[in-house]
Amino acid sequence: MQLEKDVFLNMWEREFQTTLRVLDAFPHDRHEYRPHEKSSSAKQLAWTFVAEEKIMILGALIGKIDFTQHQTAPETMKEIIEEYRKSHAEAVEKVKAFPETGLGDTMKIDVGPKTQADVRKMDIMWMAVMDMIHHRGQMTVYNRLTGGKVPSIYGPSADETWN
Repeated sequence: MQLEKDVFLNMWEREFQTTLRVLDAFPHDRHEYRPHEKSSSAKQLAWTFVAEEKIMILGALIGKIDFTQHQTAPETMKEIIEEYRKSHAEAVEKVKAFPETGLGDTMKIDVGPKTQADVRKMDIMWMAVMDMIHHRGQMTVYNRLTGGKVPSIYGPSADETWN
């Protein structure tokens, strides 16, 4: 039977590779695009993947989620993708080195307005990946709206058929 950490690492890596494909398909010269004034720019949205891994996944390992440490995105999509590759590899190594038993420990995190709860560290990491999948879905919409292609994610897309 596989340990939960191994299941998580395998799924996280598959989702990371898919997210890279979405980011690579985005028209990099349109990085300031935002579909609405309240929306993040494409650059800010892409940077979310780096931030979530650093803040949520690594934060779960150290027992502290701190969104005030959110860094400003680099200027270009190319730089964001390079940092995402680098920081992801570093985060994976830290998760691999973390003891499986420690991932069952709980920590207090915000779960709503002025509401905290004790949440297992492993569950925080799962939540982070699920949220990144949500943001990747947003990025595919940005791709389409800026004339980029939407790659296959869990099945064929209009731009990447399986025929």
